[in-house]
Amino acid sequence: MYRIVSSNFLAENIKKFEIEAPRIARKRKAGQFVMIRVSEHGERIPLTIADSDPEKGTITIIAQGAGKSTRELNGKNAGDTLADVVGPLGTPSHIEYFGTAVSIGGGVGCAIAYPTAVALKKAGNHVITINGARTKDMVILEEEMKAVSDEAYITTDDGSYGFHGFVTQKLQELLDSGKKIDFVLAIGPIPMMKAVAEITRPYRIKTVVSLNPIMVDGTGMCGGCRVTVDNRIKFACVDGPEFDAHLVDFKNLADRNRIYLPEEKKSDEVFAHRCQLERH
Repeated sequence: MYRIVSSNFLAENIKKFEIEAPRIARKRKAGQFVMIRVSEHGERIPLTIADSDPEKGTITIIAQGAGKSTRELNGKNAGDTLADVVGPLGTPSHIEYFGTAVSIGGGVGCAIAYPTAVALKKAGNHVITINGARTKDMVILEEEMKAVSDEAYITTDDGSYGFHGFVTQKLQELLDSGKKIDFVLAIGPIPMMKAVAEITRPYRIKTVVSLNPIMVDGTGMCGGCRVTVDNRIKFACVDGPEFDAHLVDFKNLADRNRIYLPEEKKSDEVFAHRCQLERH
C-alpha cells in the first residue's frame, strides 16, 4: 500500500497528490510515468510523475477526474492509501541544449510538460512556457512554470486571463515576431498536439509530443497502447510516451482512444450513481 502524504485541488476536478514511493522518487526522470491502482480490484491508471522529492521519498502526480477511476482517485485524501504505484515507466524525455525551447501544456497537460521544462532549463536552454486552459479557474501550475521559465505565457480560450486564444495562436504569434525557436514540446488534447505539429512543420522545428493512448499494463506486454509513428507500430508505454510530432498518425491515435467510449460512459454512470447512494 502507498500512503498519500498530501492532496489538494488545483482546479475543478484536477487534484495534486504527494505519494510515498521512495524507490520511484530516487529513480524517476522527466517524462516518465507511473501506473496507479486505487483499489485492489481497480483498473490501472497511467499518470506522469510531475515532481519528486528523493529525500522525503515522495512523488507528485496530478490527476483530472475525467472517468470512473480518476474520479475515484480524486476522492482520496491525505492519510489514505493506494493499492499500487508502479514505476518509473516509459522512456525519459530526451534532454539536451537546443537553444530556445518552448514547453506547451494544454489543460492538465501542463502537469506533464512541467518536469520536462525543469529539465530543459537545467540543461541551459532559454525556456519559454505556454500554459493553456479553458478559463482562468482552470489554469494550473502557473507559479511553478514561471519559476523555470525565461518567458512564461498563459492563454485562456475565453480570454478571462492572459492571452485570449489557444496555445497554438500564441506559438504562431511568437514565430511571426521572428523569434528563433529550436525545440517545441507539446502536451495536451490530441487536436492541440496535432495543431502544434502543423504549425512547426514548415519551420522544420524539432517538435515532440507526449501521447496518451489507452494503456493497460504499462510494460509493453498487452499491446493496448499501440500508436503509429512514421508508419510503424510503436508501444507508447515502452517506446514513448514521447515521439516526433511530425511522424505521429494523430487520426489513428484519436480513433483508438474512442474505441471504449460507450463502456467508459457506462462505468462512469454506475460510479456516479453509487456515490449518490452512499451520500444518502
